[in-house]
Amino acid sequence: MGEGAGGRSPLAPSPESHWQPPNIGSFSRRPISLREAKLDGKSQPLMKRLAILGSTGSIGQSALAVVAEHPQEFQVVGLAAGKNVGVLAAQIREFRPAWVSVQDEAAARELRETLGGFPRLEILTGREGAMAVASAPEADLVVSAMVGAVGLEPTLAAVEAGKTVALANKETLVAAGPLVMAAVAARGATLIPVDSEHSAIFQALEGQRREAVRRLWLTASGGPFWTWPAEKLAAATPAQALKHPNWAMGAKITIDSATMMNKALEVIEAGILFGLPVSRVEVFIHPQSIIHSLVEFVDGSVLAQLGWPDMRLPIAYALTYPRRLPLQGEPLDLGKVAQLTFERPDLERFPSLRLGYQAAEIGGTMPAVLNAANEMAVAAFLDGRLSFPGIPRVVEETMAAHSVLPLESLAQVLEVNDWARRHARTLIDRKAASATGF
Repeated sequence: MGEGAGGRSPLAPSPESHWQPPNIGSFSRRPISLREAKLDGKSQPLMKRLAILGSTGSIGQSALAVVAEHPQEFQVVGLAAGKNVGVLAAQIREFRPAWVSVQDEAAARELRETLGGFPRLEILTGREGAMAVASAPEADLVVSAMVGAVGLEPTLAAVEAGKTVALANKETLVAAGPLVMAAVAARGATLIPVDSEHSAIFQALEGQRREAVRRLWLTASGGPFWTWPAEKLAAATPAQALKHPNWAMGAKITIDSATMMNKALEVIEAGILFGLPVSRVEVFIHPQSIIHSLVEFVDGSVLAQLGWPDMRLPIAYALTYPRRLPLQGEPLDLGKVAQLTFERPDLERFPSLRLGYQAAEIGGTMPAVLNAANEMAVAAFLDGRLSFPGIPRVVEETMAAHSVLPLESLAQVLEVNDWARRHARTLIDRKAASATGF
């Protein structure tokens, strides 16, 4: 329908009333990184240049799988990783980035030896190296997929550089959400969610009115222990916890899924991304992992996004938004799925979700404490120094010991992060040395 001489059609909704979270940008506009050229009088998308933070992790490898499937769409200009030199070297040979960053100089030496010399490649190290890759002028879009608080500074560097950021590092918003949002607004950056749950909400909200949203529903698989009785959870092993029923993920996020801390972090992230109080962000256990999240509107309508549990789908959408790429794989067949079930989470057996809501409601520096203590507790569990129920106990005791402050600066967040890690480590060491354990 065309517009009259007076401008907008009276039937067209006002763009100001559409859902426009400042960090994601208008759902009716394309992200600022989408570049186009005129070929034969028509707009054609140019090859998008990517920097990938956490390239050797599960999200990073899935992102590169999308790139490999569509080489005409993307050019990889930078990769940042930790110490997995073997995987990183293979990525360098295939995608030919100009810059890479690794955790330290020892990893850099190993990488140089593994590559045996590589033309036009600069190898950087440490936090400065990761930040340099994140803010590289040549990158149009930065995939933020580092695991844990280590991804905070590189992600902020990308935001400060005004990049479009495909955000998979939920800890960045959990620990420093208000600071990140302020930087996004100040620098004209764009955030596009990569987590399957937040991508689902992002897609369901497109073109919707802000005032029409009643609440958001995140779905959770329940992890490997959802049907276990409480007494059995005390003896759960890392090997058992790492056997996720639906998703193939890294160790830390898989353990977070088992404790439901992953969903706690996602609740906090959703509130920040979509501008809602966490009291309007709820959780369903959905063991089939087919519906990735839902949006409930004030008229009672509910929109959901469905798909097989395959991280390539939300990654590809973030990389080319608002376009969609065809992806290889089996189409969703609801006849094969046959049944979709839902139930409320049990916060007694899985208290991590309760702690996430509590941290969000307290606000300030408390979410950063929740995140840091959890990272320490998960590492201790994987090392066999902490029981499975001990993970939320360490987090809760660390939160109880923290004097909450208003969130003011990145330096403050980093200081609080260090304090929470030290306190959690002390608790873990004390319990590991005791007769009863934790």
